[in-house]
Amino acid sequence: MKISNLRNSTRRRASAAVALGAVLALTATACGDDGSGGGGDKGAEGSGKGKIVFWDNNGGVRTEIWKEVIADFEKANPDIDVQYVGIASTEYQSKVDTAIQGGGLPDVGGISASMLAGFAAQGALETLDFRLAKSPLNGKLNKDMIESMRAAGGGDDKLYSVPTSANNGVLYYRTDLFEKAGLEEPTTWDLFYKAAEKLTNKGKNEFGYTIRGGAGSIAQALDAAYGQSGITSFWDSSGKKTTVNDPKNVEALEKYAALFKKVTPAADLNNDFTKMVAQWDSGTIGMLNHNLGSYQDHVKALTTDKFRGIPQPIGPGGKRVQVSNPVDGVGMFKSSKNKEAAWKFIEFATSAASSSKFNESAGQVPAHADAAKDDWISKAEPTKLAADALSDGSTSIVQLPYYLPDWNTISKADNEPNFQKVLLGDMSAKEFLDTMAEQLNAAQAEWQEQMG
Repeated sequence: MKISNLRNSTRRRASAAVALGAVLALTATACGDDGSGGGGDKGAEGSGKGKIVFWDNNGGVRTEIWKEVIADFEKANPDIDVQYVGIASTEYQSKVDTAIQGGGLPDVGGISASMLAGFAAQGALETLDFRLAKSPLNGKLNKDMIESMRAAGGGDDKLYSVPTSANNGVLYYRTDLFEKAGLEEPTTWDLFYKAAEKLTNKGKNEFGYTIRGGAGSIAQALDAAYGQSGITSFWDSSGKKTTVNDPKNVEALEKYAALFKKVTPAADLNNDFTKMVAQWDSGTIGMLNHNLGSYQDHVKALTTDKFRGIPQPIGPGGKRVQVSNPVDGVGMFKSSKNKEAAWKFIEFATSAASSSKFNESAGQVPAHADAAKDDWISKAEPTKLAADALSDGSTSIVQLPYYLPDWNTISKADNEPNFQKVLLGDMSAKEFLDTMAEQLNAAQAEWQEQMG
């Protein structure tokens, strides 16, 4: 999948913001020396030795593999001590925002495309272009993932985060339950809805699907809407108005939200991805929408004999449409007092060996070109199928506007509670999408004005 070459630079940055690439992201001290770094602190290069602090933006889920990478790094760099701090993905943005205003930023942090613009707009991130240009990494990282990170920074085309991996939406389904019920693989939305209904037996606590109603619900809801409507662009032809509240998306979301409590557990209302994944792995639920990141959890819980992970269902006209997943990466905070050591860690963490180790654990597509050729990818079926779907022309990606500084707030704090109201029947799908559209159009207008 290549970045579109649009005539106008604003539109170009918007469409590029999340291109995934053709191959497809402990003490009180928190800032190297004194922990006082805030958004306005310019930091220092430092000695390249001593302590640095790393904040993991998916703590708990990725703690084990990051500790392995850190141990490898410290063995190769015995004069640098990396202090790991794991922060849950649902709390990461607010913790960083608080530290930007009040001090206490780390040296290095996980920075995905979805949150990059907001941090960059506050002047908290170090630009990494000149460091990458002198690094062995230069020319080895997936070009589209690099472009995604540049575009997601808010419009200045600077690199604030070195990509580690790309993710993709997956429909996981229980092959054992499907076989027992005589159901076809849920490759289309019609087959998906048919299976969700047939696999549900509330009396036996059996459900056809688990829906994400808690933190992180908006991207999944939009995936279902665009996947069924077949609309392939987040903005209309003017680039000023979003398509989220197009009547086709409204109709699709109504149908999807109606699944709640009909073919899903009631607990789904408050489930974030960790609870949803754990519930699917331990219960008798037919299907789960998540991404490549939970593949290894399913393997451990179910073994590959009981489930498959396939690309999202095909919609109208035999075309698969899905919303983009953000490229993930690691960035350096400008307030770091030991930027030389911080860069050594970033460089090591995104090297071929570390990239392969990390992404095999996470089940995601590595940003490093050499790691992307490793044998494990062909053996991890969902990862291979996702990469194929993104490169064979069968899939259209609706690029979410990660470049908008307000995107994370709009897609989380402002609208996750509203989506719960939709599930409960207290708000219509139209009202929900109209509200979001109004916020997005205002944010887009403000961004376009700033960009000139």
